[in-house]
Amino acid sequence: MGDRPAIGLLFPGQASQFPGMGKELHDAYPAARQVFEEASAALGQDIAALCFRGTEEELRLTENTQPCIFTVSVAAFRVLEREAGIEPLCAAGHSLGEYSALVASGAMPLAEGVRILRNRGRYMQGAVPVGRGAMAALMGLSLEAVETVCRESSAHGVVEPANLNGGDQIVISGSAEGVAAACQAARAAGAKREVLLPVSAPFHCSLMKPAADRLSPELAAISWSALRFPVVANASGSSYPSEREAAGILVRQIVSPVRWEECVRRMRAMGAKAFLEVGPGKVLSGLLRRIDREAPAAAFCAPQELEAVRALAGGFFLL
Repeated sequence: MGDRPAIGLLFPGQASQFPGMGKELHDAYPAARQVFEEASAALGQDIAALCFRGTEEELRLTENTQPCIFTVSVAAFRVLEREAGIEPLCAAGHSLGEYSALVASGAMPLAEGVRILRNRGRYMQGAVPVGRGAMAALMGLSLEAVETVCRESSAHGVVEPANLNGGDQIVISGSAEGVAAACQAARAAGAKREVLLPVSAPFHCSLMKPAADRLSPELAAISWSALRFPVVANASGSSYPSEREAAGILVRQIVSPVRWEECVRRMRAMGAKAFLEVGPGKVLSGLLRRIDREAPAAAFCAPQELEAVRALAGGFFLL
């Protein structure tokens, strides 16, 4: 293990997408093109065309967002493997990014991952009628305070912590009425800010149970393999015990909060000295600064970023 860089990989989730994402990788590297081709064949749809020429509105539809971000992220990882020889110490992914991490680890086949994510998006969107759910980011309150706000607002409708992103940012999710009441209660409790998020469904709360129930048999049918490196699960903030538990963990993830700060701190405890965001955007790099300002980080989704990745990986090894 002494020659393995002490690098933790971070794979992005929704809100990291943008039109044109992944095109530079696709055009520059055969390894990236192969990932796009495999994903397109699995879905019977040209994923490259959707990523490169899709509008913001098309990419915001969760049944498109999830397979597109996944494909770009896995393509970026394959390039890092081939061009920079990256062998990570561990990995985690934010929500759908956990699937990217599992594919990178070798636990889940790419084709099955992209098909599952297309259905995951459809099932999550279909679990709650459009307009009936909401999510909001609360800044300036502790988790305990947010839990109290949600509990006291639950008479108006379901509302629960959904993303524990680090620092003083916590995202809540639930019915439109429940979230509105919780935002008002959070303001009264001293929140610095409350921001309604432009999402199409209330992700990572108990309202997603119909989606979890529909996805469960599909996850159980996946041809799982042993993980080549540890992946830290959103729902627990702990590593997957083995591939045998993967399906159940991913089912729970749909209805559980994303414990992102716990995931990052767990990776640090495992020995990660630096972090690499693999895929579109730099959302997770921003969250990392909230959690641990001392942790060096880089992001990779374009050829011109490869040298910074090599420098980062070359500077941090397990002792």
